[in-house]
Amino acid sequence: MRETKTVKASQHESSQLMMPQDANNLGHVFGGVVLSMMDKTAAIAALRHCRTSVVTASIDRVDFREPIHLGDLLIMKASVNFAGRTSMEVGVRVEAEDLISGARRHTNSCYMTFVAVDRNGRPVEIPALQPETPVEVRRYEAAEARRRLRLAEREAERAREREAGEE
Repeated sequence: MRETKTVKASQHESSQLMMPQDANNLGHVFGGVVLSMMDKTAAIAALRHCRTSVVTASIDRVDFREPIHLGDLLIMKASVNFAGRTSMEVGVRVEAEDLISGARRHTNSCYMTFVAVDRNGRPVEIPALQPETPVEVRRYEAAEARRRLRLAEREAERAREREAGEE
């Protein structure tokens, strides 16, 4: 029987002070810096869930709602929202904190899909996810719907490629 884990068992939060090397000439943090931090934070949550190596399979749309400034403390919060047989969706919420005023702003969020792999890079089975709270159940169901859409899009893309190859 497949092991089951809770959302709480794998949640991860990290933070980093945004320094001059992280920002452009306007004092705004580079999007790539934020994406890298998101990927690392989400990967830790995924690793905690399956306790094996993971690779990033996809990153859903990322909108930068407002700039993150030099000197802000960037806070990343990651949770596994859904677990399939070998892959899982991790949601990441990004907040910027002004350390002088203490004010926090939600700057962006995204969903990342990770696949658990063995030493040869082959997918391996992961524990199922057991959402416990109403918020976790809502996130699980929404993640499951996004997964169905991603799989349908992938299949449509494969069909288009097959058609193009037949011409």
